[in-house]
Amino acid sequence: MITNWLLGLPPGLVYVALFAVVAAESSGLPVPGETSLIAAAILASQHQGLSIEIVIAVAALGAIIGDNIGYVLGRRAGRHLLTREGRWMEHRRRFLVQGEAFFERHGSKAVFLARWAPGLRVVGSWLAGANHMRWRTFLLWNALGGIAWATTIGLAAYLLGHVAATIFRDFGLIGLAVVVLAVVAAFGVHRWRARRRRAAPG
Repeated sequence: MITNWLLGLPPGLVYVALFAVVAAESSGLPVPGETSLIAAAILASQHQGLSIEIVIAVAALGAIIGDNIGYVLGRRAGRHLLTREGRWMEHRRRFLVQGEAFFERHGSKAVFLARWAPGLRVVGSWLAGANHMRWRTFLLWNALGGIAWATTIGLAAYLLGHVAATIFRDFGLIGLAVVVLAVVAAFGVHRWRARRRRAAPG
């Protein structure tokens, strides 16, 4: 069994549930967005009435919309929490100043790469909003990150197929997520080495 709550839903509701969970995680709630994407991709590989193309598109859309909700919340509520009077006010405001400098220099990379880091995936959009990263820049790199994340994680789980289902049964969602991320990382390293070999002088 992959996840009882997904298996018990018709395909249309699986898409809705996947969108809701990924969007909720991206907006700042500690829910299993990535593992839901993995589970939905495995169901698609087992011909459960799901299309992997739609699974990836739904997860990407949920990630983008959820991150933008988190950005707005961070820009309004997050900044207020960091600047308000009270305990550790000086430390909080120093953290904000340092964060603004960081997002000014590295915000694009941070927003893009946060999709693959479990902790940052939940709070990254809040931090970008609280530190007043420019919204257009955030939107661009957030969209690119959301699409790349949904594609790499979704395709890796889909291609693993029955192997992924077995890993889930024996080791649970965390074990499955580790294997999928390892496959994605190995593929990335392989592509990077191939590019270096092609770029090396003959």
